[in-house]
Amino acid sequence: MTVDNGKRVSIEYTLTLEDDTKVDSNVGGEPLSFVHGERQILPALEEALIGMESGDTRRVVLTPEEGYGPEDPKLFQEVERERVPSEAQQEGTALTARDSSGQTYQLRVQEVKEKTIVLDLNHPLAGKTLVFDVKVLEVQA
Repeated sequence: MTVDNGKRVSIEYTLTLEDDTKVDSNVGGEPLSFVHGERQILPALEEALIGMESGDTRRVVLTPEEGYGPEDPKLFQEVERERVPSEAQQEGTALTARDSSGQTYQLRVQEVKEKTIVLDLNHPLAGKTLVFDVKVLEVQA
């Protein structure tokens, strides 16, 4: 049976960046299962799996536009230092913020200045080329 829309697919994967930095992997752990065609994974990755069968492997390279989009300069915000906990005032620190409606967002400290901090609200993988090494474990009707 081949991967196609409406079929339940289980995969294992390793996600790396172009420089071979490992971002995520479920190899040896719980498979990622999804219904193909329901946009439960990145659409370009989903498209690349069409026609694969159980046991097939494939390397899928996604451009930033196919992944999490390019880095958006409008998503960098400068805030007063007091608004960021002192223990988080270091470049690269990941934070979670909540807006007035209760929606949570992941953000990172981009730059620490004398009186302000620049926060990056882009997805952590925005602007990155993503390399997925995928193995189809199971395809079900």
